[in-house]
Amino acid sequence: MTLRLILMRHAKSSWENPTSGDHERPLAPRGQRSAKALGGWMRDKGWLPDQILCSSARRTRETLDGLGLDVSAEYLDDLYHASATQMLRMLGQASGKNLLMIGHNPGISDFADQIVDDPPEHPKFDTFPTGATLVVDFQTDDWSAAGWRGGLVRDFVVPRDLPGAS
Repeated sequence: MTLRLILMRHAKSSWENPTSGDHERPLAPRGQRSAKALGGWMRDKGWLPDQILCSSARRTRETLDGLGLDVSAEYLDDLYHASATQMLRMLGQASGKNLLMIGHNPGISDFADQIVDDPPEHPKFDTFPTGATLVVDFQTDDWSAAGWRGGLVRDFVVPRDLPGAS
């Protein structure tokens, strides 16, 4: 059996209100457009989750809302600035066959780098910019068996690759 992870960094956040705390920072207008474009890309490609784990931060929740998916989500404080190791632990407890996980840098880029067997040949993969989305398959029937270097890359995109995202 194959399990699929869709790993997404939140879309571009707004720095318009400097008094807003980091956890409550909203998306910028560009981030809103990017989230909508990413949702369209996911639907067009058939990369649709049946389980969603999302950081509790406002910008990740707004990113998820912008995707326009019809799947309920678990909003987790533990995903807010989680390390790669923490993300692997959360992945191991997932139950869906197609999991969308939305988080933050630097943990999400470290996680993406360590979870794949062979990184995609995309110039932005190493920096995992806002909105970066990685689709990875694991040949297992239990997320607890997914580990470092075990994922096969199926796709990778950043919003600037998509029409209408910028």
